[in-house]
Amino acid sequence: MSNDSTEPGYLTPVGTDPEYDQELERQISRWICGVTGLDASLVFPRWTDPQSSIPNDGATCALFGITTLPGDAMPALVQVTDEQSEQWTWELITVQASFYGPQGSAMASRFHDGLYIEQNNITLRSAAGLSLVEAGKISNVPELINNQWVRRYDINVTLQRKNTRSFNIKTIQSTPTLFYGE
Repeated sequence: MSNDSTEPGYLTPVGTDPEYDQELERQISRWICGVTGLDASLVFPRWTDPQSSIPNDGATCALFGITTLPGDAMPALVQVTDEQSEQWTWELITVQASFYGPQGSAMASRFHDGLYIEQNNITLRSAAGLSLVEAGKISNVPELINNQWVRRYDINVTLQRKNTRSFNIKTIQSTPTLFYGE
């Protein structure tokens, strides 16, 4: 199976792919910890196997979930060398952060306010290639866990990133051409 445009067949990207799954979760976890000041042991990703549980000792903590959506625009294909092209796509990433515990509301508010500090956005951009698009309102949504109501405060944040994938698409450097007529 060939992986360049000189042979027929499918082309797969070469080089590194954008971060998804656990690596993206790690970046988001670091971001939430950095903006809120929560210890890393108190920030958990949702929808994992096995599922993380909320600490029982009444500690304030955060759980987050990530959904990614392709951006509205068509990808751009840019020839960067005679041997390689890059495909640029823009992707929206929604993070639903939930803050639990006795200081859940205060922590959600701290997170919301910290989103608009430029140094925090520069750090997120340099560490993970993500930029803040918008942040929603904080919602008070208590949750029944083990027959006990637990304080929970949710906020949805939309981030954007540019993904670059490289493909071995070669330029046409010459082709035999015949001219007829005068």
